[in-house]
Amino acid sequence: MNIPTKLTISRIVMSILIIIIMLFPFYAVNINFPQFYISDILVDSRYLIAGGLFIIASFTDFLDGYIARKYGLITNTGKMLDAIADKVLVNSVLIILAANGFINAIIPVVIVLRDIIVNAIKMEAASRGKVVAAIGSGKLKTASLMVGTALTFFYNLPFELINIRVADFLLYFATIMSIISMIEYYNMNKKLILDKKEEKN
Repeated sequence: MNIPTKLTISRIVMSILIIIIMLFPFYAVNINFPQFYISDILVDSRYLIAGGLFIIASFTDFLDGYIARKYGLITNTGKMLDAIADKVLVNSVLIILAANGFINAIIPVVIVLRDIIVNAIKMEAASRGKVVAAIGSGKLKTASLMVGTALTFFYNLPFELINIRVADFLLYFATIMSIISMIEYYNMNKKLILDKKEEKN
C-alpha cells in the first residue's frame, strides 16, 4: 500500500469520525461539548472539532493526488478509494448539515444527483475505453464546496460578525457550478452515450 492510498484511507477514517461527532447522541453517555458565544453567535465546539477534521481531510484529498501524480503512484485501487473517500466526506457532511438546519436542503440534493449522473457518464465512457478527465468547472465546484463547507462548520466566522454570508454564497455557487459541470460532462460525451453501437476494432 503506497503513501497516496494510505492518505486516502485516512480520509475515509476521518470522514467516519466526522459523521460520528455530528450524529452520535453524546448526551446519552453524559458527554457534553462546550458551547460559548462569539458576539451573539452561539458556537457548539462539536462543530469546530468536526470542522477541523474536515479541513485536514480535505487537504489529504489534494495531497494524495499530488503525490500520486508526481511519483507515478496512480493505481486503480487508489482511484477507486479516492472516489469513495470524496463522496463519503462531502456528501455525508452536506446531508447532515442540511438535516441540522445549517444549509438549504437543495444543496446536497443537487450535489448528490450531479455526482450520480457524472459518475454514470464516466462509467459508460470507461466501459468503452475512454477516460473522462476532470474539467475546470468541476474543479471550481469542488474548491468552492470545500471552502464553503469548512466556513459553515465554523459558523461563517469571521464574516458572520459583519453580516456577510460568504459560506452560503460559496455553497450556492458550488451548487450552480455542479449543474454547469454536469452539463459540460454530458456535452463532451453525448456522442458516446447516445451511440449504443459498440465500436469494432
